[in-house]
Amino acid sequence: MIDVLIVDDEEPARQVLREMLSRDAEVRIVGECATGFEAVKAAAEHKPAVIFLDIEMPKLDGFEVLELIDPAIGVVFVTAYDSYALRAFEVHAVDYVLKPYRAERLQEALEHARLYARNRPEPAVLARAARPEGEYARRIVVGEAGRIHLIPVERLDYAQAQDDYVALHSEGKTYLKTQTLGSLEASLDPSLFVRVHRSFLVNLDRIRAVALYAKNSRVATLRDGTEVPVSREGHARLKELLGEGLG
Repeated sequence: MIDVLIVDDEEPARQVLREMLSRDAEVRIVGECATGFEAVKAAAEHKPAVIFLDIEMPKLDGFEVLELIDPAIGVVFVTAYDSYALRAFEVHAVDYVLKPYRAERLQEALEHARLYARNRPEPAVLARAARPEGEYARRIVVGEAGRIHLIPVERLDYAQAQDDYVALHSEGKTYLKTQTLGSLEASLDPSLFVRVHRSFLVNLDRIRAVALYAKNSRVATLRDGTEVPVSREGHARLKELLGEGLG
């Protein structure tokens, strides 16, 4: 048996998928969801082998759902639009099926899901590929303690590396995300965020002052009073972005 979760914000689309997939005696549908939030919760609860996942959904889209679920779960994107196909395969989707569905095409996607289970990519690979080429993230999605947080990038004050995690500091709160600081940095606009230290990435708009702390060592003071270490390389980056008048 292969356990399947169906996710689509349109009930008729879910019904069609349910009817067509149920014709396969080896398919067991473990749940149906109408939103991305429901999908993340159901994926953690039911641990399906594959999710048939719509892309364009309110609040949390299909790509953000993929980022939050166990990478052991295969994702088959189901959509009426072919414009997301390249991005879908860059994030190692199992398959990309266009609406209206054909039974043979869905069966093919199920076979691809079985193959994926044997050769799934590492989570870091998925995270690096989740952003379209030439675009920067507009928000950061964090799954934490059974909740999903959406942090608009303009509200991110700074981020700090903590082993295999990154601590995201936003408006007085801290969120832990399983991601490297380098991966986060690559997803953000370099004209707005700068790596001031090997362990710190800072929103330029939050910097109030930069002062000499010791020989070849500086500290940046943020608007809320937080002090962040600035390396020599980080100071050079800040001067390049903020000008020679920087402390």
